[in-house]
Amino acid sequence: MKANVLEAPDKPIIWKEVETPTLAAGEVLVKIKAAALNRRDYWITIGKYAGLKYPVILGSDGAGTVAETGEGVDASWLGKEVIIHPAGNWGENEDYQGKDFKILGLPDDGTFAEYVKTRAECLYDKPAYLTWEQAAAIPLAGVTAYRALFTKGKAKKGDTVLISGVGGGTGAFALQWAVAAGCRVFVTSGTGEKIEMARRLGALAGVNYKAQDWAEELKHMAGGFDVIIDSALGEGFAKFPDLCNPGGRIVFFGGTAGDIPAINGRKVFWKQLQLLGTTMGNATDFKNMIAFMTAHQIIPVIDEVFALEDAAKAIEKMAAATQFGKLVLKA
Repeated sequence: MKANVLEAPDKPIIWKEVETPTLAAGEVLVKIKAAALNRRDYWITIGKYAGLKYPVILGSDGAGTVAETGEGVDASWLGKEVIIHPAGNWGENEDYQGKDFKILGLPDDGTFAEYVKTRAECLYDKPAYLTWEQAAAIPLAGVTAYRALFTKGKAKKGDTVLISGVGGGTGAFALQWAVAAGCRVFVTSGTGEKIEMARRLGALAGVNYKAQDWAEELKHMAGGFDVIIDSALGEGFAKFPDLCNPGGRIVFFGGTAGDIPAINGRKVFWKQLQLLGTTMGNATDFKNMIAFMTAHQIIPVIDEVFALEDAAKAIEKMAAATQFGKLVLKA
């Protein structure tokens, strides 16, 4: 088969011939129809991610048809249209991942290839109303946002929600999930264009986080927030306790802007706030996410579609951070 191979962080991704994966018991081979990028793919290409190994085929998100089944796998999967849950070996406790947890695309070869192997329990039926590109856009960002908003953040109809940094794939999903759930949603972004795109998806308003008074603007617009979803940390994180309503939940799953800064802990305990870390999502989260989006017929936001062999070009666009929504590779 052919695949996009990253041989080292200082080398470009190359579309080349590689061996088709061989299956062990419990595994399946999926013929990729579409795959999608996540920010972790970019970090791996520049050598700034935990557990690096090379060469590697990147890609956590994928959708396709089951081409082969390993020993012990129900043969009825053959030929089925599926999407892949990229979180493997979650473990027995649904509250947190176990020590053997791993994400497809590193250390195991991922979806930026003609075929990918995965465990049969990671397969889910592709929602029939979605195209291949739309289905491929869901898994990692979709389940991360779903777990952050609902499993951790306990968001419900009528809650006021802030999505901090709405332009990326996870932020766009968090916005769509919250709007579908009947929340009042506000956003931040570094550009007015992305804020306007968020408004078209149902956000009530947004502010540019580069503005000096962004937090004061949000407070004036929304009054206060029941749930704040953040993927960056950094200095701005210190403003969140001020923005929360009593009993508010601040949920975060990334640290691209730095670490947690000094915050006023008195406001955290006096307002009974919760600071909640989260990573990806377990099988229950993924199943519930698919059911939720199908019930609401939600269409993932796709910024641009590239040919499968053009993963390097897609990574270049991700590096520039100009996209709103997901970057997708189509076979």
